[in-house]
Amino acid sequence: MQFGLFGGARTKPAVGLEDSQGYETFIEYVIEADRLGFRQLFMVEHHFTGHGQVSASITVLAYLAARTKNIRLGTAVVVLPWHNPVLIAEQVATLDLLTGGRVDFGVGKGYRQAEFDGFCIPMAEATERFDEAMDVIRKAWTTEGRFSHHGKRWHYDNILVEPAPVQHPHPPIWLAAGSPDSVRRAAREGYHLLLDQLAQTDQIGRRIALFREECERVGRVYHPGLVATARALQMIHHESERAAAYETRKRVIGVIGDLARDKLPDRIEDDTAVLLGLPEEIIARLHELEAVGATNILLVDPNASLANLRAFAREVMPVFQPGRRAAVR
Repeated sequence: MQFGLFGGARTKPAVGLEDSQGYETFIEYVIEADRLGFRQLFMVEHHFTGHGQVSASITVLAYLAARTKNIRLGTAVVVLPWHNPVLIAEQVATLDLLTGGRVDFGVGKGYRQAEFDGFCIPMAEATERFDEAMDVIRKAWTTEGRFSHHGKRWHYDNILVEPAPVQHPHPPIWLAAGSPDSVRRAAREGYHLLLDQLAQTDQIGRRIALFREECERVGRVYHPGLVATARALQMIHHESERAAAYETRKRVIGVIGDLARDKLPDRIEDDTAVLLGLPEEIIARLHELEAVGATNILLVDPNASLANLRAFAREVMPVFQPGRRAAVR
């Protein structure tokens, strides 16, 4: 079982240099995760929310590239309908070059009306814009020399896109998907699969099984590393901390619960989408995920707690990586 991170920085409600403190906290968190042996980071990007979320993930990842050594650096996600695909191809390939081939390219169509409105892009055009942009990006990364493209939105004549990415033929392309159709599409069209933090364990198992089945149907070799599953982490070390952890989970669900595809359990105790509890409870929950095929877990901690990160590396990771020697202070 492999472990990584899913999330992003939030700026403080301040101005000037003070506003960067949220970024600095998150950057130190990722640097420590790299030292502890976490495999990858997927950084969230959003716009116009008022919550201080990262709005330029490739820029932040480029900074992290210079501060880390081994952790893979991923976007979660670049919403392709908002961008010139050639510029994105150049920027991501440059990041792949700077990281020595550590980039994971997470893409999506977008789902927030306010973000489409802010960029003056009709949300009704999201699918066709995504498909054409992805076609251009793949051409940019796999064509030797110059190429042309003439589509509905974009027209390029005899262009040469540089640099080429380090990874061959290109960085892994990850698609956030949950519906049966989108999971099948990810398998059929060569994407890696990102599964969300609100899906229950049985739902995760069904999606992985469907993805694997579709891979096999189209002749694509399946392996567990093609799928990553985000899970919220709330570790406690004493029963006296449980009530506060439950309240935190309730607040999180109050903010993001409407993004769940299916109704969430009424009781926190029945919510299998969160790694909440004592270390032994979290280990048991991870074994349940492992049993349904989820072996690449991305931890979600909105507080970017170094203490939680180190405790997880010290008390949980060695159970699933027996040969591992944790570098925990």
